[in-house]
Amino acid sequence: MYEKAVSQPATHPHSAPRAISARMLLWVWENPASSSMLALLIYAAVANLHGSIFGLSEHPYYNYLADAYLHGQLALRVIPPSIYDLVLYGGKVYLYWPPLPAILLMPFVAVFGLNFSDIAFTLVIGAMNVGLVAVLMRQVNARGVISLTRSQRGLLVLFFAAGTVYFTLAPRGRVWFTGQLIGILCILLAYIVALRYRGWKAFLLAGLAVAGAAATRNSMVFAAIWPAYYLLREHWSIGHKRLASLAAAGAAQVLLTVALLALHNLVRFGSLTDVGIAYHQMGQIFVEDYARYGYFNLHYLPINLYYQYIFYPLPFRLDSLMGGSLFLLSPLFFAIFWAFDKTGRREQVSRWMLVASILLTNIPILLLMGTGFVTYGPRYTLDFTVPLLLLTAIGMRRWPAIAAVVAVLLSILQYAVSAFIPLT
Repeated sequence: MYEKAVSQPATHPHSAPRAISARMLLWVWENPASSSMLALLIYAAVANLHGSIFGLSEHPYYNYLADAYLHGQLALRVIPPSIYDLVLYGGKVYLYWPPLPAILLMPFVAVFGLNFSDIAFTLVIGAMNVGLVAVLMRQVNARGVISLTRSQRGLLVLFFAAGTVYFTLAPRGRVWFTGQLIGILCILLAYIVALRYRGWKAFLLAGLAVAGAAATRNSMVFAAIWPAYYLLREHWSIGHKRLASLAAAGAAQVLLTVALLALHNLVRFGSLTDVGIAYHQMGQIFVEDYARYGYFNLHYLPINLYYQYIFYPLPFRLDSLMGGSLFLLSPLFFAIFWAFDKTGRREQVSRWMLVASILLTNIPILLLMGTGFVTYGPRYTLDFTVPLLLLTAIGMRRWPAIAAVVAVLLSILQYAVSAFIPLT
């Protein structure tokens, strides 16, 4: 354990103060409030390297959709300077992404107008998520799901904030990044609620959080398999009838959201399932593949596997913005392979539910046209980072403390490069 490791007798007169300072730094990251504030300062500093944090990104499309909603329409009322990746249909311009981020932006756009900073909005959401990861680590420890020391929890929060692809998104704004961060927010809330509450409140709030994920990034609902399992497991003793009613109450919110999204599609494009992909202004490099294979196809599996799990983007070169290996850029994630030690059946099932959350979220990612380009690191894998982080926490306990610390430092150093790269 980290506290034990840093409290052993020092062999050098300066080693004990350094160890105490390191431990206190991790404890700062373990605290939800202070980790959020630190993350906000760091992300703001990175954002400032690329322009004003109170300015607009190159693609603040959710602002324009919020403006459209405020004026009672689904098509954009004001056409942005760039329409890259937007949908042109029937002489009007739409977004193909689900609408929750735009709905959240509506009060800000109503007050400040279209020039409300999507960069500032995104980095605040990014900092909030870091604090929520700290809350999640406290909850899994309090519930006995994973036994973690305070320093281990702080190390995992620091790792998430600065040693994963999350670090490349939080300071940037842009429609793609804003959407992913709000999706992560919803999934984190689903996990925290499932751990924190019991009864009707747990199912209703968890269902609402998962519905939010569905209304932001559809495939992220699969990342909620573990909290759904955990809620069912913890309420199994109340009887099948009552449990079924609780589960139905949670699921109803997700189903209602899916129905509303389908209606949203029908009004815009005349089909319950059409989100407008066929009409979107895709990058030229995708046109030929889309014409031959469509948006989801096994054809894309090899290239997505390569750029998300094998490719190493350093030293920086022309294709470095195609992605990067999840494990090589964030080596602490290797700890997941130590997560399946000999434990009781209950613990094993819980861990396999985390695996299911990861794999099922990953399937559409691997079949998707495109790797997340322009990106540094495996951006789409962020969708299943919450269950991946918990599985990492389980495996990390079997590592020597110094190995975990070194893995996190390597992760941070490799992602620090992205702070100086204009992702355009």
